[in-house]
Amino acid sequence: MTSYVDVDDDVRFDFDPKKVMDDLLAAVMDAEGCPYEAFVNLTVTHDEEVHGLNLEYRNVDDTTDVLSFPALEIREGDFDQIDDSDVSLFDPETGELILGDIVINADRVRSQAGEYGHGELREFAFLVAHSLYHLCGYDHMTEDEARVMETKQETTLSNLGITRE
Repeated sequence: MTSYVDVDDDVRFDFDPKKVMDDLLAAVMDAEGCPYEAFVNLTVTHDEEVHGLNLEYRNVDDTTDVLSFPALEIREGDFDQIDDSDVSLFDPETGELILGDIVINADRVRSQAGEYGHGELREFAFLVAHSLYHLCGYDHMTEDEARVMETKQETTLSNLGITRE
């Protein structure tokens, strides 16, 4: 499993975003039984950039905490749907399955950690896990979907020892 992590120069956390991303990527892919090595791009930026992306790609004129851009059209972790012969789905250099892109709003990581009464590591990890499950084809549009996704997120975070401090 590989990730490319781009953190704005002025964003500082007391944890390593790349390590958190890599640990979560491995945990989610293992939990989902993904038969491929996978690749994800992660960008950590600020309100203004996320607002612009949200407007451009979702036509929502507001900022948000995280955006997920899946590269695959799969449903609820069903990696059997993937056509191994479709080279556009795999990184040509590494052969890894390209899951997609995640953009995290560092300003929201900080504010939501305070709002929810836990640390920035927990909030950042929650947003990464949330997005990784989106990249695996999960959603939360219905109560049942939300329950499934929330359970998966909490189980993954708990298994990595990332709890609400």
